[in-house]
Amino acid sequence: MKTIAHDANGNAALRSRAVAQLKGSGAQAQADSSAALGVLYDLASSPSTAADALALLHELQVHQVEVDLQSEELRHSRIELETSLARQVQLYDNAPVAQFAVDGEAVLRELNLTAASLLGCERDSLRGRSLESFLTPDDVATLRMMLRSAAHAARSVCADLHLKAEQDGQVRCMHASACLDPAGEGFLIGLIEAIGSAPAAIA
Repeated sequence: MKTIAHDANGNAALRSRAVAQLKGSGAQAQADSSAALGVLYDLASSPSTAADALALLHELQVHQVEVDLQSEELRHSRIELETSLARQVQLYDNAPVAQFAVDGEAVLRELNLTAASLLGCERDSLRGRSLESFLTPDDVATLRMMLRSAAHAARSVCADLHLKAEQDGQVRCMHASACLDPAGEGFLIGLIEAIGSAPAAIA
């Protein structure tokens, strides 16, 4: 009786080890794969646990199919996300509206190609500069008021700003909107030239 009880306890422990190893995940599952197959072989070698071995083998096969399906779904999702991101970048860069992402001090963190063209500079050279440096002195105060209002109202705030391009010194009247950046700290600003306004040059 003791021998039978010992065998039963041993078989239960063996099966528990096999289940734990076969249900492992990630790097630990890969590291334990050889040991798991060894346990499975031990189970299959004993008539009293052969059925358990078949059940575990089936469980392992099902688990492998699930992992393969999940891997394929993740691959498709990654491709879809990369395609969507590339599309959004194209839309952002080629939008007719100048778009800026600035911090709380109006320092440029990101901008689209339309915005860089409007400011008359290469985009990479504009990151880290303040948008205020392209505004007339009176409009610096207007921009600061816009950002404060956007921060407190948690909605878009609009005003007119006069923007001075760096290359030709022309001043353009722009309709501006500002709102909090949903992606984090800072603000999103959009600028579009006011209809009927003519560029002016600063002497």
